[in-house]
Amino acid sequence: MEPRFRGTLWAIFILFTLPRLTCNMFCPSGCFCDFKGSVGCVGDTITDIPEQLPLHTYLLKLNGTNMNVIKEQSLANQDLLLRLSLTHSHLHTIHPQAFHAAPQLKSVKLSSNDLSTLPARVFSPLATLQQLHLDANKLEILAPDMFEGLVGLLDLDLSHNKLTSPASDLFDGLTNLTFLNLGRNSIRKLPPTIFNSLTELRRLMIYNNELEVLEVGIFDKLVNLAELKIHHNQISSLPPGVFWHLRNLKTLTLSSNRLVAVPDRSFYHMPTLSKLTLYNNPLLSLPDELMGYMPEIAEFYLFGTNLTTVPGNVFANMSGLLRLNFHLNDQLKELPPDLFCCLPKLMKLSLKSNNLSHLHPELFSNLPTVGILALSNNQLENLPENILRGLRGVLSIDLKNNQLKTLPGDTFTSNTALKGLSLSGNPWDCDCDIRDIARWIKLNEPVVLDSEDVMCHSPNYQLLRRVTSLRNDEFDFCDATTVRIPATSESHDLSQPFLRVRTQQQTSFAPS
Repeated sequence: MEPRFRGTLWAIFILFTLPRLTCNMFCPSGCFCDFKGSVGCVGDTITDIPEQLPLHTYLLKLNGTNMNVIKEQSLANQDLLLRLSLTHSHLHTIHPQAFHAAPQLKSVKLSSNDLSTLPARVFSPLATLQQLHLDANKLEILAPDMFEGLVGLLDLDLSHNKLTSPASDLFDGLTNLTFLNLGRNSIRKLPPTIFNSLTELRRLMIYNNELEVLEVGIFDKLVNLAELKIHHNQISSLPPGVFWHLRNLKTLTLSSNRLVAVPDRSFYHMPTLSKLTLYNNPLLSLPDELMGYMPEIAEFYLFGTNLTTVPGNVFANMSGLLRLNFHLNDQLKELPPDLFCCLPKLMKLSLKSNNLSHLHPELFSNLPTVGILALSNNQLENLPENILRGLRGVLSIDLKNNQLKTLPGDTFTSNTALKGLSLSGNPWDCDCDIRDIARWIKLNEPVVLDSEDVMCHSPNYQLLRRVTSLRNDEFDFCDATTVRIPATSESHDLSQPFLRVRTQQQTSFAPS
């Protein structure tokens, strides 16, 4: 190889390896430094931001350290530092002037520490800050001007603290904020104007608090909100129209509250909503006009309530619904015949663990796309003829743990796509009427997933016998000739009823 080419290769080698060599030479003890400018430090020996960090450090992650104070000069001489993460380090104190030394910071994460108080306006020097995480600390009170000056802030996480009553102007000025997490605190009340400045907010988390009411107009300014999570609170009522201004909302969770009723038209003007949860509320009834036009809705969860029935049109505007979880309502006894009339895209319908004893013959007639139907753990005593005929694409039907004693032999013959059927836990009566369905089960054992557990419960001599073990010849007596004889030996009145005569041998099944 010519000398000039060797020189070029050496120059390239040096250019690529020098940053790595330099980084390793100046990386503090207990830290790992990469040549791109990322430094991570772990361990009890770290009590402050290490000195002599590589000059090009832009990301510093301190995790599981003993740095329990950010001192006035801790961030000094870190002119290129943009992202600071100090987590799981027992941090309990921040000097009021600590961030004056690093006004260029874009991200500060102080999660999972022991902060119980913060100096007023401690973050105000960070005019270009975009991300601030203070979650999993012990904060009880935040000064109203705590976030003053953070005009560029996009992401604020205050979850998992001990906040109870945030000030009404706490978030004033955060006009660019897109994410706010207040979940897992002890908030009992939110002022009606607390979110008025957050016109760019996309995601708002208020779950797992102690909220009892939502103030009128509290969400009116959040016109760009896409996700609102208010589950696991103590909300007992909703103001009329409280969600009407959230026309861009995609996810709304109201589950695990104390709602007994919901106002008329509560979910109108929500054309982009794709997920709604109302489960684990003690709802007693739903209004006739509840859901507005929701062509984008894909998931609806309505379980764990005290509903006994629902309006026939409750799902009528949910034309985009893919998954409907309407189960675990132990008071639900009746479903209107046209309840599922307008769900042309529905793929999963769960009605398990309700208290249904009968179903209308047309209940499932307009559900051609349903692939999963769950009806287990109800009180169903029979299925109407042809009730499953409209489920042309159904793959799985779960009927276990009901009160079924028999079914017509052609119950499932129209469900040609069926791959899984569960029938166990029913009190099957293995008398004449079970002959046809018993034959179908035996011919379709690969489809009947629990065929070995489909057991006879009556008559007594068939108790706990598998239905699949019943032989065709055991039903021969069912076709015995009916002999017409007078009701009395002396009467010749042919209008009297006649009885079927069977021999003793014909009235029992032979053991298998």
